[in-house]
Amino acid sequence: MTRSSWKLDQNHTQIGFSAKHMMITTIKGFFRSVRGTIIYDEFDPSRSSVEVEIDTTSLDSGSEARDNHVKSADFLDIENYPLIAFKSTRVEPLGRDHARVIGDLTIKGVTREVVLDTELTGRGKVPGGTAIIGFDARTQIERSDFGITMNMALETGGVFVSEVVKIEISAQAHQLSV
Repeated sequence: MTRSSWKLDQNHTQIGFSAKHMMITTIKGFFRSVRGTIIYDEFDPSRSSVEVEIDTTSLDSGSEARDNHVKSADFLDIENYPLIAFKSTRVEPLGRDHARVIGDLTIKGVTREVVLDTELTGRGKVPGGTAIIGFDARTQIERSDFGITMNMALETGGVFVSEVVKIEISAQAHQLSV
């Protein structure tokens, strides 16, 4: 059997994001709490899949004031939408260790298709013998596609927060019982 099931390791998985502030500075942050499952078929990666849930309350950008604003109804509205979800719909292999993972991303109750440029970064075993696997992935979204439209025009031109948000994922997963 070539298909195996993997559980994301929250301590070794980071889902990061970045956006321009006042069209000058790139601000980065990440979510501290993520859970998910990967089904990986090493001989036919197109049969692989992934499902992930991100706890929006775990957002951390290094500034409590900024975090509170991004968590507010102006942006993520965590009171009403405590989770961001991703569920793959297909995987398109691009070579030995690369693939496009296409799926449905849901933010603030709005679901849109996104494409993750994904790379298998390694496999190994932790002390004790549990198999692990690593992936990196990246994409970008337009926040207004998910109903996140708060912004202010700047006197010097441009806007307070960029429309484009870049997402970078570095994930490690432990193999579930075989």
